[in-house]
Amino acid sequence: MKLDVSLVANGIGLTSQLLFSSRIILQWIQSERAKRVLVPTLFWQISLVSSFLMIVYGMLRHDPVILGAQLISYGIYIRNLQLLGEWRKLNGFFRAGAYVFPLAMIGWFVAGTSFFSLQSMLNNRIPRGVLVLGAVGQTIFLLRFVYQWLYSERKGESVLPLGFWGVSLIGSALILTYALLRRPIDIVLILGNVPGLVVYARNVVLLRREIKSLRVEEIEK
Repeated sequence: MKLDVSLVANGIGLTSQLLFSSRIILQWIQSERAKRVLVPTLFWQISLVSSFLMIVYGMLRHDPVILGAQLISYGIYIRNLQLLGEWRKLNGFFRAGAYVFPLAMIGWFVAGTSFFSLQSMLNNRIPRGVLVLGAVGQTIFLLRFVYQWLYSERKGESVLPLGFWGVSLIGSALILTYALLRRPIDIVLILGNVPGLVVYARNVVLLRREIKSLRVEEIEK
């Protein structure tokens, strides 16, 4: 029986997006309860596992846009756990696996198999214009974490500022457009970005309200 690679890829991708969505919903619920934006440690832990799955998904789909963005995001998720002081609390085998598995998968990808290979990705038939749109969307989406990373390094703690959510909103909208224009359409990216758009917009509203409230308090003092 021949393995249906597209079916396996979609299964992995959907599992990853389900995890990505769960972390956003978790963050959203906690923020709504506190009436301000909160980012629990579990958010970053789920992000790390989800990103690894999306790396595998990107390889199976031979999609350079997804693969490139997730490799960089993966490293940023680890760094945020380190800034929170939670990385060393994780099981040693998990931490070792977190470093080794992506490198092993990339090595396997470069070597090539009947299911995925670097050569196949380089020969993908995604229209150049669509590919550029996806690359721009993923770059913007990725820059949110580069911005967040630099902002957190400056603060000495893991923080998600207003700019992070604004950039997330723009990047997610572009990625959703890419997923709809891609042939075949990418149902995984569609399902992953639609809920995100709602949460990103809500977080922008919450943070703007919080910043305004703080300014009023400063003036009153």
